[in-house]
Amino acid sequence: MSAITVNKKVCLLGDFAVGKTSLVRRFVYDRFEDKYLSTIGVKVSRKTVVAPAAGRVIDLAMILWDLAGSEEVDKYRESYMRGAAGAVLVCDLSRPETFDHLPVYVDEFLVVNPQSQIILAANKSDLTEALRLAPNQIESYAGSLSIPYFLTSAKTGDMVEQLFRQLGRLLLAGDLAT
Repeated sequence: MSAITVNKKVCLLGDFAVGKTSLVRRFVYDRFEDKYLSTIGVKVSRKTVVAPAAGRVIDLAMILWDLAGSEEVDKYRESYMRGAAGAVLVCDLSRPETFDHLPVYVDEFLVVNPQSQIILAANKSDLTEALRLAPNQIESYAGSLSIPYFLTSAKTGDMVEQLFRQLGRLLLAGDLAT
């Protein structure tokens, strides 16, 4: 059985310092770094995962666009999002305002990519003493959008691989349906 390669652009969206870069680094390189370096503009990474689908093996190349979460890139964000098959919404469980801003990212993204898949990462679940968002808030919001969600920790790696693999399945399911 020969593998088919499929490339999919995925945007990571959320406020600054929610852990978008750390999630990508954990998924792509299985690493975490404590020092914070703000993303300027966009950083693009790539990881290929193997997925069985409809009796075939598919090499899914996820092209991960880590978009800066700052007002400076607002005017460029739409062009960065163009052509994306999916998005990972990221909020910080210890900063409720990052959760409150998610609808803006969803609206911006869906205007540019109305048929795309979206998944939610409520990050920094390892900060148990600092958590200020309840899992039921995350679940309720994800339910209102009919999207999957994961409580992740880029630091420990908890649920990061599962998050991206679920997104990969959603991206491929759309292809197989057509």
